[in-house]
Amino acid sequence: MKVLWTILKIALALCLVIPVGIIVLATAVGLLGALFGIAVFVLRIAVVGLIAYGAFKLIAALMRDPATPARPKEIAAAAPRDPYYDAAMRELDQDIGTVR
Repeated sequence: MKVLWTILKIALALCLVIPVGIIVLATAVGLLGALFGIAVFVLRIAVVGLIAYGAFKLIAALMRDPATPARPKEIAAAAPRDPYYDAAMRELDQDIGTVR
């Protein structure tokens, strides 16, 4: 009788554990599938974004006027010179011994 009672308890436990295990497994597989789908979607968006960025840079390079001068040189040339700074640099050069 003790053996039958043990087998009955095992059968009852398996009747409860197997369906719950299947539900948990299906949920886990569903969540992993959803995460994989999101990862693939983000990868596609990244590739499309890179292609669009490259196309934009290519079109901008093709449409840009090649004869435009560099901006930093214009800005440096247009900047006013400080006469006090120039005088201080000349005096420092005389003290050091280098000629500017």
